[in-house]
Amino acid sequence: MQAVLVLCVALSLALRTGAEGTCGGPMAPSSSHSIPALQMSAEERLSPHMPEALRCDACHAIAFQLEERLSRAEVKQGRKALSESHYVEVLEQSCSQDWELYGMQELRGERRLMGPGLPGQEAMSVAVMGGPWPGRLTKMCHSLVGEHGEEQLYGAHRRSPAALRELLCHGDKGPCAHLGGGKAGGSAPPKALQNEL
Repeated sequence: MQAVLVLCVALSLALRTGAEGTCGGPMAPSSSHSIPALQMSAEERLSPHMPEALRCDACHAIAFQLEERLSRAEVKQGRKALSESHYVEVLEQSCSQDWELYGMQELRGERRLMGPGLPGQEAMSVAVMGGPWPGRLTKMCHSLVGEHGEEQLYGAHRRSPAALRELLCHGDKGPCAHLGGGKAGGSAPPKALQNEL
């Protein structure tokens, strides 16, 4: 009986005609979803810098990666504070990592960066991964670390993940400062491009 049931299910899936199934019951209509391809602007395709509208999301991704890697290094040392040479090395490796898991998607009509540590991922959307995004994240990460300094970043990390994120992203000149209320991403009013390495 079980073999007949398995065969019946296999045949139903293989045939999928939308008519009466070979096992007696009506088949559910197959539904398909059409998702349009993501059209990128010239800046999104060609600029070596992170597009202004995605800088806040990028900063949150960078803060997440720095926090993760610093925390892992501390766990390896029994949760003790890292020496200066060790945390400088961890921060450098964090910025130089492979950022291939990050890309851009359109979420409810708004362009957003997606990847580990970023909210608002949507399964049924088109994402543009790889390409210019890893290089842009690397460049922006080095710029942020250089701007704030390794010692200040590690001190913020030791206070809390929120302190590191606040220092990097939401300070007076941070990529998210213009958004107010700590909102990640979104359209930004134009502001002068910061000098990225």
